[in-house]
Amino acid sequence: DPYAELPAMPYWPFSTSDFWNYVQYFQTLGAYPQLEEMARTFFAHFPLGTTLGFHVPYQQD
Repeated sequence: DPYAELPAMPYWPFSTSDFWNYVQYFQTLGAYPQLEEMARTFFAHFPLGTTLGFHVPYQQD
């Protein structure tokens, strides 16, 4: 079953400011599907990543 295992967390090698610059750029192009995919990738790196359907490894504070 391909849905039995959660997908791996996507890789985001850029900074937060890079993310917001890309958001503005994609908005000017009207490229909302690409913007949505990029946002899912970016926000998967935060604790809310599990609510997006990604497996987020446990991190100690």
